[in-house]
Amino acid sequence: MDNMITETIKNRRTIRTYSNKEIEDSLLNELFDLASKAPTTGNMQLYSVIVTKEEENKKLLAPAHFNQPMVTKAPVVLTICADFNRFSKWCEERDAVPCYNNFQSFIASLLDAMCFAQTFCDCAEAKGLGTCYLGTTTYNAGKIIEILSLPKLVVPVITITLGYPESIPSQADKLEIKAFVHNETYKDYTSDSINEIYRFKESLEENKKFIEENNKKTLAQVFTDIRYPEKNNVHFSKEFIEVLKQQGFMD
Repeated sequence: MDNMITETIKNRRTIRTYSNKEIEDSLLNELFDLASKAPTTGNMQLYSVIVTKEEENKKLLAPAHFNQPMVTKAPVVLTICADFNRFSKWCEERDAVPCYNNFQSFIASLLDAMCFAQTFCDCAEAKGLGTCYLGTTTYNAGKIIEILSLPKLVVPVITITLGYPESIPSQADKLEIKAFVHNETYKDYTSDSINEIYRFKESLEENKKFIEENNKKTLAQVFTDIRYPEKNNVHFSKEFIEVLKQQGFMD
């Protein structure tokens, strides 16, 4: 593996604060071209990217992302969409009957969008840019669809803020590969293996502080009770299913 790629991935950070340095269109287009080489279902490239640079348009998007400051502060915001609209229209223009108004087709376009997005981020970071995935896109997909004028069979699934880093934060802790690699068949986790896998994460001072700040007993409780509670998961699941119906991917 090329050493630059290895070092880029090994040292990657999530960047939430950006300098005022402009991203040239030529660089952005180069990154789009590189990312388009990512794997895709049947070579259909079932994604589209909405590029937002104008301040007013970033301000319109911000509430859909719970007003996270990087939405308005980043030079560029990319909304990556699962898109079966373009391919379906090509089929219609070529005397073929498209049959992609179903959930399986949404999954195919979602996977294409994810592969494109991660390839884009890897290439951008190798060029010295910083990126941040926003997990709020599917929470408020309906609002984003309205703001970006997305037609049927197009659903926003990933948002990336992009810019030159203002500062480099510490790297987030990650699980060791033994936590997620299973040889031949899935080996379920025991109480002992769970304790071993999460011991380091739970020992970090920043995570202990996280527990204290949220008045919880364990780090897991911070996730289940504060960050990703059941009521939010259920609410946003219902909302997103309605969006998929509205956009023609589900009956």
